[in-house]
Amino acid sequence: MLSAAVFQASISPSTVQKTLYRSGCRSFEQTEPSAALVGSDRYSQTVICVDVNQSKHVFYSVLIDSDEGPVMTDHMPDDLSAAGRDMRAYTDELRPKHAVVKNVAGEWVLLRHADVVAAALDHDSFSSAVSSYLQLPNGLDGEVHARYREVIERHLSHAALEPFVAVFKRVATELVAELPRGTVLDAVSDIGTVFAVRAQCAWLGWPAELEPRLLEWVEQNYAATRSGERDWMVDVAEQFDEIIRSVIQPRRAAGDSAADDVTSRLCREVVDGRLLTDVELVSILRNWTGGDLGSIALCVGVLVAHIAQHPALAEQLRNAPDNQVEAAIDEMLRLDDPFVSNRRITTCPVRIAGQDIPSGARVKLNWTSANRDEAVFNSNCFDPEGNAAANLVYGVGKHVCPGRLLATWELRITLQALLASIQTIELSAEHSLEREVAPVGGYHRVPVILR
Repeated sequence: MLSAAVFQASISPSTVQKTLYRSGCRSFEQTEPSAALVGSDRYSQTVICVDVNQSKHVFYSVLIDSDEGPVMTDHMPDDLSAAGRDMRAYTDELRPKHAVVKNVAGEWVLLRHADVVAAALDHDSFSSAVSSYLQLPNGLDGEVHARYREVIERHLSHAALEPFVAVFKRVATELVAELPRGTVLDAVSDIGTVFAVRAQCAWLGWPAELEPRLLEWVEQNYAATRSGERDWMVDVAEQFDEIIRSVIQPRRAAGDSAADDVTSRLCREVVDGRLLTDVELVSILRNWTGGDLGSIALCVGVLVAHIAQHPALAEQLRNAPDNQVEAAIDEMLRLDDPFVSNRRITTCPVRIAGQDIPSGARVKLNWTSANRDEAVFNSNCFDPEGNAAANLVYGVGKHVCPGRLLATWELRITLQALLASIQTIELSAEHSLEREVAPVGGYHRVPVILR
């Protein structure tokens, strides 16, 4: 939990906080103010400091007095609903006035970068064990989380994924070749979803015959999630679990004679001296696939929409090296983060963003909002290099997305395949971009014409 102390100083708004991130800091710790002043949050009157005498950089928040007076409103909203709202636009409205709000579900929603990072890194006070369903590994804490995470990361390492680069390139190239030219198509469903399904099946060794069923499931999952109807969401989730069981059960039955693919290898993984149970396998594969299918599709929609609106960037990236393309992708996703939020539950009373939050409270870390915090990202100018260190698209801390490399490569390969085979990507003049609504981020539809 961050400590708060009064620090009398003359503050001038700056972007030095971003510079601090650039210096390579990855650690947030509680400390008393004994350091050089390096930046300020113009909204919450919070100063970000760094202890220059330490071997590593140390961040902490300090409440200050200022001649300008407080910017925050007197009342923290405690009955807000994002239903039917575009999360990017909605949080852009809220964040300058409030560091934290409370929604109609009783959840505390953190909106600013420093507070989201502080909560994400405070693994003792903010537990990830928030779901009534088994979620491996993201729904675990401590050593148990570490043991399952170790298993999962073996399959998501650079060495494990590198053999699939050629596979992803083939999938992307074939898909782009199939896309019609000169007619309107939807970048989310026609490009993003199809690529995600085919790439995931190829990576995991799932039969291509599952493609229609998976495409239908993604659409149903979008609709159920947007509706907020719990029974519908539970039913759709169970449908996906059944798909997963249909691929693991034959491998279980085949034993050592099962095909040597990622799913079969996962079936042979051991935790605490025993094989993973079917329930654990379903949870892991649900997290890998159920989440990624929709997320990759939404990410592709964001990228294509941005590229279509910035043709100069498309030309710049057409022949750029892989690392520059990946940096640009991360920045586009920062500006419009479809990974809206993660949940936590407090294990003790905490004080954050000037609010006393009780033990057992449900908290949301709003990544979409934090990634657009003007105090950190220089009024959200497009700056892939300058904003990279503070980018939270894949989270931060022990629960940072283990599939970041997989997602990064898939998105880069998809974008490169598009740019290599088409001359222009144009937004349809007859069809408007359609934003997703809470709790989903990004675009629902991105009507474009490829030429």
